Amino acid sequence: MKRILALVLCTAFLLVGCSSAGSSSALPVAANPQPTPTPTPEPTPSPTVRFSASGDNLIHGSIYLQAQRRTSDGSYDFGPLYENVAYFYAEQDLNFINQETLVSDELEPSHYPLFCSPGEVARECYDLGFRLFGTSNNHIYDKGAEGISSTLRFWDSMPEDVLISGLWENDGEDTIPLYEKDGITFALLAYTQYTNGIPTPQGSPAHVILTSETDLIQSQIEQANELADVVLVSVHWGNEDSHAVTDGQRSLAQQMADWGADLIIGTHPHVLQGAEWLDRADGGRSFVAYSLGNFVSAQSRPDELIGAVFGCTFQKNTNGETELLDPCFYPTVTHYGAGYSDIKVYFLSDYSTELAQAHGVRSDYPYFNAEYIQQVIAENLPSEYLAQSKAA
Repeated sequence: MKRILALVLCTAFLLVGCSSAGSSSALPVAANPQPTPTPTPEPTPSPTVRFSASGDNLIHGSIYLQAQRRTSDGSYDFGPLYENVAYFYAEQDLNFINQETLVSDELEPSHYPLFCSPGEVARECYDLGFRLFGTSNNHIYDKGAEGISSTLRFWDSMPEDVLISGLWENDGEDTIPLYEKDGITFALLAYTQYTNGIPTPQGSPAHVILTSETDLIQSQIEQANELADVVLVSVHWGNEDSHAVTDGQRSLAQQMADWGADLIIGTHPHVLQGAEWLDRADGGRSFVAYSLGNFVSAQSRPDELIGAVFGCTFQKNTNGETELLDPCFYPTVTHYGAGYSDIKVYFLSDYSTELAQAHGVRSDYPYFNAEYIQQVIAENLPSEYLAQSKAA
């Protein structure tokens, strides 16, 4: 009986509730929920590459003999030569160097006037972080066709992420060397003004392109400009031991800029020369460093021991164009003791007054000191492009 009564009451309650659904006594209805806002997407970072370029890697006999004496098996240890600058290259994304000499695992090492360097020096540079190597210079024909064949075999043996430019395979001038790094494609072209009077060796599988071959250079730069975001041009030019930029250098630099070169890296004089922006015919700008001087060497004159590493940032903007930003020079000093002992390269920011006073070059040039180094740099590199702090 109790169960029947409860069922009747429950049914009545439901009927009353349904009949009063439209009245003011109805239960409140929840408001429509607010839509969850769509989060603002993070902006896609612009592709950016920190780039460096170093001058002549000039391996004299005293350098490779020191490297050999560091080992007990006749191999070569070039690590100490570069150990004081290694930190800088580790912090860059892409590093270029002008390899001034042939490099081979097959030929006996030799020095001035006909150079050939042990393969270990290039492998050490690779371990430092160099991936782009210029091979067009006045010593490239020093060992004839055999030297060129041997050095090409050496570079073929290096890891796949190495790119060389400057030895052009016969009938291969239309193949533009390209390198992709972090979303930016680089073209690397290299030319030389001189081969020390040595013609292209008979039977050589490759050759250099001389700076006098302007029609071919124009064709290559214009082709590279179509294929790459950045066109790098390494040029071995100018007068040895002269800080003066020649009219020929300036004229060719402007031409290469107008043809589409973004950065022109000058080597060969063994001493520093100036740098500047060049206005291009298309309204853009190109940067030229006329000479970075020696990176390492065992040369004997004070100014030959003062060089600079060039650094900048390449950034691709939203419209797909790539800009060269923040050009900067990091001065360097090649140091050695008496009799060219213990040769090493330093950034000037890490080079002490005491080291300068102890430099072996002072036996013939006692005026070489920290003040003289600063003077040479101030006279040849624009102050607005000089690094003001530690090279890192």
